[in-house]
Amino acid sequence: MTVMTLEYEIAVATGAALGEGPTWDAAAGRLLWVDILGCEVHAYDPATGTDGVVLKTAQHVGAVKPRAAGGLVVNLRDGIGLYEPDGSFRWLVELPEDGRRGNDAAVGPDGALWAGTMAYDERPGGGVLRRVRPDGQVTTVLDDVTISNGIAWSPDGLLMYYIDTPTGRVDVFDFDPGTATLHGRRPFAAVPPPGSPDGLTVDAEGHVWVAVWAGGRVLRFAPSGTVDRVVELPASQTTACAFGGPDLRDLYVTTATVGADDRAHAGSLFVVPNAGQGIPAPAFGG
Repeated sequence: MTVMTLEYEIAVATGAALGEGPTWDAAAGRLLWVDILGCEVHAYDPATGTDGVVLKTAQHVGAVKPRAAGGLVVNLRDGIGLYEPDGSFRWLVELPEDGRRGNDAAVGPDGALWAGTMAYDERPGGGVLRRVRPDGQVTTVLDDVTISNGIAWSPDGLLMYYIDTPTGRVDVFDFDPGTATLHGRRPFAAVPPPGSPDGLTVDAEGHVWVAVWAGGRVLRFAPSGTVDRVVELPASQTTACAFGGPDLRDLYVTTATVGADDRAHAGSLFVVPNAGQGIPAPAFGG
């Protein structure tokens, strides 16, 4: 199979410490993303090309997602928090554990937040993946995770793709939409060196796009698990990717300055125009 290289643009030269978790907020027409270590939630407006900090969180923030009721849900160090449209904050569920913080998260077809954690020292088995319902009910889905990262569903909602970064691969589960449970975990694709898999997204044709930490690139895997597209970036610490824009055709990519030797563009927000067709992401049900 011929592998095609796609062209990128720099959307915002931000220099984020640990840029992560891009998410298109359709209701507001903006791209949300976080700087985990900066305790910042950013919003990028592609219509004006402007980016700004819309929230300063009191703790490290692993992910942010829009809420169906308005406002935002965040995966923080000590649990899941809710911001109202007026900016006021309340905990949905507090889950403090010494040496652990929230990391990547995604809203599933069930309207719940599937929220991962990791240990600050990245010790093996130091993280979990939880399903957090809008009413605050918590179910631990995976309890032997090292760095819980990318989570996304197939276009028909019957498969869930998942990354535990040190495994070096993307796994796939069968997803039961009636019970919101996972079955049949199996490898989907190994991510070739250099680097390790971080965040991911799935497009409308079932391709899986994976950001490669310490690899300076995003790889697109066909549904068969083979690489058929690559985005080479001038920032080695590539963290996550998501489709955005009014028609969900542009692929946005976050990066970090942490651990980067190539400081000129490290921490920037990149965009690959007309990369494919994204899938509308559900808002958190609460």
